[in-house]
Amino acid sequence: MRQFPTTLSQFIIRSQASYPGATGEFSSLLTQIGLVGKLISHDLRRAGLINILGTTGETNVQGETVKKLDAIANDDFVRVFQASEHVCALASEEMEKPILLPNNWPNGKYMLLFDPLDGSSNTDNNMPLGAIFSVLKYGRTDRLPTEADLIRRGTEQVAAGYLLYGSSTMLVYTVGQGVYGFTLDPDIGEYLLSHERMRIPEKGKVYAANEGNYNKWSDGIRKYFDSLKVTDKATGRPYSARYSGCLVADVHRLLLGGGIYLYPGEVDKPEGKLRLLYEANPLAFVIEQAGGKASTGTTKILDVEARKLHQRVPLIIGSPLDVEQAEAYIQGTA
Repeated sequence: MRQFPTTLSQFIIRSQASYPGATGEFSSLLTQIGLVGKLISHDLRRAGLINILGTTGETNVQGETVKKLDAIANDDFVRVFQASEHVCALASEEMEKPILLPNNWPNGKYMLLFDPLDGSSNTDNNMPLGAIFSVLKYGRTDRLPTEADLIRRGTEQVAAGYLLYGSSTMLVYTVGQGVYGFTLDPDIGEYLLSHERMRIPEKGKVYAANEGNYNKWSDGIRKYFDSLKVTDKATGRPYSARYSGCLVADVHRLLLGGGIYLYPGEVDKPEGKLRLLYEANPLAFVIEQAGGKASTGTTKILDVEARKLHQRVPLIIGSPLDVEQAEAYIQGTA
């Protein structure tokens, strides 16, 4: 008889058994992230009908305010975790200020930061989208967390991962002991373990970047991109360009097949575009746990000092040898 695949819930319970002092709170948090993924996946399956169904206008026929999918995704995260007993603070790329949850404190020992719908411009074109999350622990019992408590280095994350909405819905996460991927089976409504202990190849043959910004980049970055297009069989060049406009989808491709993703700073905007706490830190944690690297070009992403909630940062992430080569060009040593 064929063995039934391991579900997300089963995997979490088994993993929890490895920690004698585990209380189940963190396991429940991960299960709730899976629930958010199911809710958003359900909405996205109807995205092509949105204009027909009248769910993106200012109001619907009942006079209710109607929101776009990125706002809906943000609300899904907030609704699920407001009802959770395990999270005492939420911060999102979509919200100027964090949401503190006094009803969940002090029992709730975790704080969640998230990008609820990465690549949301892809919804109009039926292309992949994602969500990214980062989990921090909050141990104080004398006061509620503040915004400052959410602003931490990436090395302080206790878990991170992403949801990918494409031809299938996937949940990929790490708690610092490897990277695991689960694929949602819509027929039974369960995430099934599909990718165990994911490892990124040391070197790839693909790069992902918005090359429309080429003339805004520093000389080092431009020289690196030029080098990727030179024919040299010994080094596996030229590389192939693969850029979807969804950070999660591009990083997931690299996690499986190797290569490099770059969203560098620009000469007039050296801080870059991507958010440190909601995008760079969690994806860096995942990629490093899979054997890859993540850098600003000069500093490891996980070592970047966090100074503000919506801080931006350049991101170079992927196979270790590819990232090291890009760093060499940026630092002028190549």
